[in-house]
Amino acid sequence: MPEDERPPAAGDLTGWSPAAGPDLAEVVPVLAGGELVVEGRLPWSSNLTFLVTVGDTGLRAVYKPLRGEQSLWDFPDGLYRREVAAYELSEALGWGLVPPTVAREDGPFGEGSLQLFVESDYTQHYFTLVEEERHHDVLRRMCVFDVVANNADRKSGHVLIGPDDRLWGIDHGLCFHTSPKLRTVIWEFAGEAVPAGDLADVEALADHIPDELGRLLSGVERERLVDRVVELSVTGVLPGPDSDRPYPWPLV
Repeated sequence: MPEDERPPAAGDLTGWSPAAGPDLAEVVPVLAGGELVVEGRLPWSSNLTFLVTVGDTGLRAVYKPLRGEQSLWDFPDGLYRREVAAYELSEALGWGLVPPTVAREDGPFGEGSLQLFVESDYTQHYFTLVEEERHHDVLRRMCVFDVVANNADRKSGHVLIGPDDRLWGIDHGLCFHTSPKLRTVIWEFAGEAVPAGDLADVEALADHIPDELGRLLSGVERERLVDRVVELSVTGVLPGPDSDRPYPWPLV
């Protein structure tokens, strides 16, 4: 195996943290313009996914090239754009749930998404985090996010916790489908009222979808996004499982 395709050593998977910096507001332009150097493949991904360093900043990022995607019968190619759209949705809501993510046309293996690689405790995931009530407000908000994004793949391992106790959601390539596709492990809050502040943030999208988000979705996908926003605004309640396949697989 060529040197640059060897998976990084498990003990060397360090990422961004508030202590290491830079400030998150400075990360996006770095991701968008820095030279990318491949460190190796991330072996737990079903599609080809690479850990890269960005320029001379010391920042690491997760690079998902279009060329490495497996074609799916129900999602069009270009899942990486949905990764970027999920970040833009999180930013439009003002929730900061998704690490900074950009699209790059000039990646080492062509166009793809580039997401900041955040420091996290890999022994923790949704099933362990939900046991601690102090995380419930953010996990409930993540549930709202998944309903709006129509996330078809919220596995337990797609919820990370950083050294500052911040929770992150990752792996959003299977979002924004035009048909109902919600598959998630986060059903503990089903039937609960959406917190008033979160609902107000969501309702604002019905009147205006920011250009940064809208340009990444088709016209029909934008329409369905608004439909989900309106439906959630009317009910004001987090939905429960209503399909024959409400969970992703594997669960973690």
